[in-house]
Amino acid sequence: MIERLDHLNLRTAQLEAMKAWYVEVLGFEDGPRPDFGFPGAWMYANGQPLIHLVGVDPAPEEPGDNLALEHGAFSAKGLNGFLEKLEARGEPHRVSLVKAIGVTQVNVWDPDGNHLHIDFADES
Repeated sequence: MIERLDHLNLRTAQLEAMKAWYVEVLGFEDGPRPDFGFPGAWMYANGQPLIHLVGVDPAPEEPGDNLALEHGAFSAKGLNGFLEKLEARGEPHRVSLVKAIGVTQVNVWDPDGNHLHIDFADES
């Protein structure tokens, strides 16, 4: 039986920009990664490597083209602080309320155009 998401593996021609975005926008840490013989990074949250970035060349024709993954989602706390950070950085985002399950989803896109939503449980 499935218990939890282990990680997302994202191929990118913008490895450094992707690492910076996951650290600066989502608060991940760039952590230890085995030497696989190709460029990459493992991005950690709460001690877990949740995003595996793989450096590739050349870049896709257009960011977001030929996406195999429609989106990934993370649970989080601190909705207001996160929204303030996005606004301060000028990060594009869309907020959706999912009242049926008591969640506010903040939709964001990384530098390669991958769609992520950050889910905040109702804190009321």
